[in-house]
Amino acid sequence: MTTDSQHLDHVWRKFCAALAECGEILARPETLTSPLDQAEGLRYLSRLTRTALNMLVDSADPDFPRLFLLCDDKIKIGADNPDNLYQQCVVSPQREYRITGKRNSVPYFSIGSKANRYAIDGTMASTGEIEFAQMEFGPDGAFEIIVSRQPKPGNWLPLADDSSLLIVRQTFDDKRTQVAADVAIERIGDGPAVPALLTPETIERQLLSAAQWVRGTTGTFANWSQWFKATPNRFHEADQSTWYRAGGDPNIWYAHLYYELQPGEALVIESPVPECRMWNFQIDNWWMESLDHVHQKVWINNSQARYEPDGSVVVVCADADPGFGNWVDLAGHRAGTALWRWIGAECTPTPNIRVVSL
Repeated sequence: MTTDSQHLDHVWRKFCAALAECGEILARPETLTSPLDQAEGLRYLSRLTRTALNMLVDSADPDFPRLFLLCDDKIKIGADNPDNLYQQCVVSPQREYRITGKRNSVPYFSIGSKANRYAIDGTMASTGEIEFAQMEFGPDGAFEIIVSRQPKPGNWLPLADDSSLLIVRQTFDDKRTQVAADVAIERIGDGPAVPALLTPETIERQLLSAAQWVRGTTGTFANWSQWFKATPNRFHEADQSTWYRAGGDPNIWYAHLYYELQPGEALVIESPVPECRMWNFQIDNWWMESLDHVHQKVWINNSQARYEPDGSVVVVCADADPGFGNWVDLAGHRAGTALWRWIGAECTPTPNIRVVSL
């Protein structure tokens, strides 16, 4: 492979062409065509590109692991939870790692090792899981986790032969008052002392992998939205393994839906509340992005909700507060996706849904 400027120009154009192919999701016949949905689709592609470059270029060296935010208040993927802090780290099953930290006051914390195949077949299967309830802590809340293929004493997170990524989930009742766990990761054992110098071959592979990851990710969740659209205004019946294969937490029960409302209509969701560690519900757009939870009331959780006298909960998705139940703002959307989660629940009732005219 030559390293002259002509070849580098070819590599860049090849990357841009691969990225451009991701735009096919905007033109699918099933895709919502309102100006809002199409504008959000263009923004969605730009957001995925940003996180793909971060993951597969700047944070891609498993010998020098780097925790980075997969999602934040702007970058959103696959019905990301407004109550969550998502961190990721690229790893190799040929290495061992040490995670250290302090639990602080976040109520739910889990780390999963994953076989990240979004760029290949749209899956991210779990290869190991550990969470606070399974861990040992020091008197000040400090913890250490060893990440490896071979079992280790104490807190241990397994790797498999195809593990390539760690996902850290921190879930809050109230992000304003609860403090996220401190988390750091380092490689232990064999490995280089400093990162290798960048080569044209390496950056070409990284850029093309980033473009392929964007295509695989958009395809996965566009397929899901189309799937949910076939049964509007009801929770989608699917085996939980479907969501776990895409990177879901095995401690969480997920119920997706596609909503479709006329002007003046609202979606009323009613459910008993089982014994559980936490629960929440969120409205998403067609692209399965959470909406603007910084500035609008587009989700509800167990600590925010007002409950009925019998302990059940009523959630009303509408353009304005209807004066009953717990209002979740549609934020200008007439159609899109949504998600209900039970976290660590003793049972998992499927909430009831009805459409009402206000």
